[in-house]
Amino acid sequence: MKLVCVDCSREVALDAFDYQCGCGGLFDIVHDMKDLDADRLKRVFDERLSERMTPYASGVWRYKELIFPELPEEFITTKYEGNTGLYSSELLQAYTGIRKIWLKAQSENPSGSFKDNGMTVAVSHGRSLGYKRFTCTSTGNTSSSLAMYAALAQGSSYVFVPNKNISLNKVLQTLAYGAKVISFSGTYDDGIRFYEQYSKELELYICNSINPFRIEGQKSIIYEISQYLKWSLPDWVVIPGGALSNVTALGKGLHDLKTLGLIDKVPRVALIQAEGASPFHKMAAAGKQELTPEPSPYTRASALNIGNPPSWKKALRTLEQTNGVTCSVTDAEILDAKAKVDQSGIGCEPASAATVAGLCKLVAQQIIDKDETAVCILTGNMLKDTDALHEYHLGEASAGNYRNGILSADLALEDIQRLL
Repeated sequence: MKLVCVDCSREVALDAFDYQCGCGGLFDIVHDMKDLDADRLKRVFDERLSERMTPYASGVWRYKELIFPELPEEFITTKYEGNTGLYSSELLQAYTGIRKIWLKAQSENPSGSFKDNGMTVAVSHGRSLGYKRFTCTSTGNTSSSLAMYAALAQGSSYVFVPNKNISLNKVLQTLAYGAKVISFSGTYDDGIRFYEQYSKELELYICNSINPFRIEGQKSIIYEISQYLKWSLPDWVVIPGGALSNVTALGKGLHDLKTLGLIDKVPRVALIQAEGASPFHKMAAAGKQELTPEPSPYTRASALNIGNPPSWKKALRTLEQTNGVTCSVTDAEILDAKAKVDQSGIGCEPASAATVAGLCKLVAQQIIDKDETAVCILTGNMLKDTDALHEYHLGEASAGNYRNGILSADLALEDIQRLL
């Protein structure tokens, strides 16, 4: 393994770890895979499905050879993350208009979001370097995941949270795990800039997506989908985009799988952003190669409320390598899609539902053919944002198309028969 700058291609040995190159570019981790045998890896990965109470019971560390082979097991910090459900749904096939859909419910992770896949690797790496103090800036899911793993590692966590447009549920979860939560006036991007400048002085190990080990862990999501589907992926992978770490990670994972010969065909990637926080989609739609940050992003899907995504250059590489597309959807479209995902029995937070909303739009625009197949990544649990549930189903001003309010009745047979 080595670090390679995505901007200037400078190579750095792993023991000289840093988050950014001297040129300002982010580092990528590059593996030497020339001695890896695909058939042997398939056997090993399948055998580990029966593991219990070892690091390899994790849906991340099951793929250790492709994620962090050099890490001594003593530093692995795991809650057996991953191993999340992959579901098909006739209801959502009808809603989106596509022939076959799967939903990868990362909401089933221990802290309730996909962040656990990357955080287990980041915190484990930080421990191997001797760190006890971990940090992140977050709109919610990253902070709760970090707080959980830092507590598990008997370390401490320090979380910077914007003082508006976040989900209080996620902040409460972060507090419950014991993190020191610092609310500040500004945006997610302001928090990133602060600790990029001062993390070394404060002796803090950064666990945001500028950390390449976060990306390595998140790759496991696409590995797991591939393994569940017997190493044959759908035509499309649909991913919500905030900081853009997920599209970066899954793109890397797809590249690994194809390089090793574990899959025959690379699916196309569709990256979905909320209309009120869509700087990457606007850049792609305009055919530009430079992102223009949005200084005041806003979307009801708080996990997507990022105006200057740090991983945009890596995400652009994923779209180029997969002949991918981008799309933006309104908050109304997101919340309606969320209602349908919830009613399918799977459930998700608003940001997750952007994938289903985006799939609807792309099928309607005939960018995705109705006879193709797709997997949508659901990133967070439906209880991560109960305010959104309340506003949609019980709020007086709700305009939701699938509102499901509470019914009132006397406990009389005729009244109940009428309601049934």
